[in-house]
Amino acid sequence: MIKENIKKNKGFVILFAVTLSSILLAIALGVVNISTGEMKFSTSAQKTNEAFFAADTGIEYVLFNDKSTGSSYVLVPPETEHIWQDVFTELGSEGQSCAIVETTKDITTNPPFTTTKIISKGYNVGDAITCGSENSDRVEREIEVSY
Repeated sequence: MIKENIKKNKGFVILFAVTLSSILLAIALGVVNISTGEMKFSTSAQKTNEAFFAADTGIEYVLFNDKSTGSSYVLVPPETEHIWQDVFTELGSEGQSCAIVETTKDITTNPPFTTTKIISKGYNVGDAITCGSENSDRVEREIEVSY
């Protein structure tokens, strides 16, 4: 009688093993999927930080230079408006970040005071000359300061 029960339960053991294996595989794939998403998010956050800090570096450089004696950001009469463009490369933790900064000085809006507008576009990757890149993972962050 015991031999008959064992023969009847052979199919059940295989079915139970396959079901248990499937459940464990589904759990493992779910964990891998979540881990992959978290890795992409952390990489994206790092790229965003690199671009933001590059833009911030460009703004700080222009602000420092604009307020120092011998500044190159000066309107020369009879100019009433002038635009300067600076490119800062090899920034960031890996030296791949860069920033393009546009400084506009205008005296026509609020004479006799000069209005200054600085727009800094920071990128997480860019070449060492023009800050250009065809990289599909390129991130841009922009900071604007007016005074």
